[in-house]
Amino acid sequence: MGFSVYLDLGFDHILDPRGYDHILFIVALCAQYRPADWRRLAILVTAFTIGHSLTLALATLEWITVPQAWVEFLIPVTIFLTAVYNVTAQPHWTGDLVQPKQRMTGYYGLALFFGLIHGLGFSNFLRSALLPGEESEFLTQLLAFNLGVELGQLAVVGVLLLLAYLVLTVIRVRQWDWNLFISGAAAGPALIMSLERWPG
Repeated sequence: MGFSVYLDLGFDHILDPRGYDHILFIVALCAQYRPADWRRLAILVTAFTIGHSLTLALATLEWITVPQAWVEFLIPVTIFLTAVYNVTAQPHWTGDLVQPKQRMTGYYGLALFFGLIHGLGFSNFLRSALLPGEESEFLTQLLAFNLGVELGQLAVVGVLLLLAYLVLTVIRVRQWDWNLFISGAAAGPALIMSLERWPG
């Protein structure tokens, strides 16, 4: 299969409503940000992409193995923890959210670490999509799949920033209230998924 096929596979996989846990993570990641903060958000999403690209490659090649039950459990845990961080890691009494440089550095690291976990989930899908005899083209397929995932993520980010603009600028909802609403919308399903997927 060619480059465009794996590009489409990655794009469709991230936007597949049956696997909405990855979309929920991007939603939680975006909750704190206004359209004016798009540079910080772009770095944040890139950190997440670097993380999941690393484990996607290593797990697809079976250089690392993690029990699938634990991967499926940990993915919603990352969503829940991100949402909790959004509403507990900073003061909000002014209604405006401020991210000091030191805190953003830690948040980038957190996004990268959580990306490592999500990459393990992506790898199971990619392994199932690889055809026998295509090992020589693996790097091309991996690159195409990752680009497709990244484009899907950016599509989600674009929609959320547009919604944020309408809510914060047009309707004039406080940024803190928007953050609380979006974080809660991500945390609720994530908590339910975590309980359902508990590997014990």
